[in-house]
Amino acid sequence: MREMNKLDPLRPTSIDEDFALWSAEQAALIRAGKFDRVDLENVAEEIESLGRSDRHQIANRLVVLLQHLLNYQFQPENRTNSWRASILGQREAINALIEDSPSLAPHPAKVLARSYRVGRLEASGETKLPLATFPETCPYTIAQILDTEFLPREL
Repeated sequence: MREMNKLDPLRPTSIDEDFALWSAEQAALIRAGKFDRVDLENVAEEIESLGRSDRHQIANRLVVLLQHLLNYQFQPENRTNSWRASILGQREAINALIEDSPSLAPHPAKVLARSYRVGRLEASGETKLPLATFPETCPYTIAQILDTEFLPREL
């Protein structure tokens, strides 16, 4: 077994063999300026995947956020601090991702319809309320959804 701090210049690690070791080796090669030995195609693919990962994380967090906003609005008698904490936590996480990568600012609006469909289904499943209880289209604006002060009113 090879260790991460021991680079073998004669036998580079394959990305499929040991991702963590491959990553460490690629970083060391780049830092050492040995660009001719860098696995450029896979490094480029991994860099691209980082952006995809952040976009997926925003969409997934938006689903949870919308689910709990719906729960909060349509089951006022069951409001809990955990719903409020989840709402705030998801907002903070989405806002942090956008703060770190401002180019992702339009992404929540782009995935809102799809995220709402899933969040609506999950809200119905969790609350045991019929799906028809919840509006077919998102009743909140993206500004409201991401606003740390906004909580929906009872209907």
